[in-house]
Amino acid sequence: MASKCKSKICNPPEQEIKVTQGTPEVTQGTPEVTPEIVAACQELVLDNDKLQTYMTTFLDNIERGLKKETHDDAVVKCIPTYVQDLPNGTETGKFLALDLGGSNFRVLIITLDGKECDMQSKVYSISHEVMQGPGEELFDFIATCLAEYAVEQGVADATLPLGFTFSFPLIQKGLTVGVLERWTKGFSCEGVIGNDVVQMLKAAIDRRGDVKIDVCAVLNDTTGTLMSCAWKNNDTRIGLIVGTGTNGCYVEKQANVELFDEPDRGSGNVIVNLEWGAFGDDGGLDFCRVQYDRDVDARSINPGKQLHEKMISGMYMGEMVRLAAERFTKEGYMFGGKGSEQLFTPDAFETRFVSDIEADAPGTYNNVKQICNDLGLADATEQDYVNLRYLCACISRRAAHLVSAGLTVLIRKVGEKKVAVGIDGTVYKNHPNFHNLMMEKIKELIEPEYEFSLMLSEDGSGRGAALVAAVAARVAAQG
Repeated sequence: MASKCKSKICNPPEQEIKVTQGTPEVTQGTPEVTPEIVAACQELVLDNDKLQTYMTTFLDNIERGLKKETHDDAVVKCIPTYVQDLPNGTETGKFLALDLGGSNFRVLIITLDGKECDMQSKVYSISHEVMQGPGEELFDFIATCLAEYAVEQGVADATLPLGFTFSFPLIQKGLTVGVLERWTKGFSCEGVIGNDVVQMLKAAIDRRGDVKIDVCAVLNDTTGTLMSCAWKNNDTRIGLIVGTGTNGCYVEKQANVELFDEPDRGSGNVIVNLEWGAFGDDGGLDFCRVQYDRDVDARSINPGKQLHEKMISGMYMGEMVRLAAERFTKEGYMFGGKGSEQLFTPDAFETRFVSDIEADAPGTYNNVKQICNDLGLADATEQDYVNLRYLCACISRRAAHLVSAGLTVLIRKVGEKKVAVGIDGTVYKNHPNFHNLMMEKIKELIEPEYEFSLMLSEDGSGRGAALVAAVAARVAAQG
């Protein structure tokens, strides 16, 4: 898809569709996008005036989430993670990590020595029966896998610090206290919602009695992403996920986080989990949502919820393109007005198709032609390829610009002139233009005195969890 990386961030090749502040342009020598499609896609263009409205509303939402008086009604919850300290490069030793965020979960053992990291891991599959069964059985299964892996790695007799990445909505009440708010991703285990998942894990470990574990922290993958990048880059203050879902976190002053109720250990800061996917659930994004957004939301499993996420993330981006392509086909502007059964089938257009189509080299249509064939559109013309690529560019560009506007607010909120952003997720990693789109737009929106960088995270949900445990162990040892 993208060209070979020369650095940690891939610099994608020039695309046939160039992205500007306004509408994407088609390079010379190729058919022009059908004018009717250009006109219809204007509603997907977020000019800087709209992005300024977004930023003002988003900042107001953050302030509401941080304050006790308004927190309960806020849609951007700004939950304190109780992670107060970032890695400083002196963390050493062996650490365990659990990464639970879907039907596959991992057990990791990570050895830190300054800036060196050795990571071993094993993936376990969780059956549908366990995902939907009693909560105690889920944690018993996790504890069994953890014990087996500790024996395999020869650390069963050691008491190792463990970081637990639990990528489901948690209400955190301490570094080692996380109460499950609701299940997502196909899980529906009874007896877990409203309970502390750390205590349930410890109870399962105790029931076995054959492994010694010190659970030092529970966190989500966004916090892990920030910690993983902070270990490499001391300027990291923001963590971001842009994948199947999306979320962000940032380093805030403890004095501004009114729900934080632990004594300051010296840093004066705490990582705040924004849960920004819910931004707009109160109508705050209605000014820039379009009919495709409303259709995607109406057919989702959680109508009216996570509206920001539905405009950005990989779970919905492909369907957004399909809905637009279906409309334009029925209006006679694409695919000869005929389309195909696959094109008119919800969720048939996968988000990875967007990345593949935009990764075609200038003047070529290898990926888009293959995708059209797979969708039963074998009679698609070169004009159709250009139109479809333009549509993909409009949808992905809108997502990148929304993320950029949110990051601009957070960079300012951190209050430091040099800020690195750690980013993970399949959309950011796989889309050939997403990084460059974000860099260009943030530069437009942010004041020139701010220096920022976007850093691809290396396994935040695994290494990041171990680093939270390592930092907690380091701080505890320092007294």
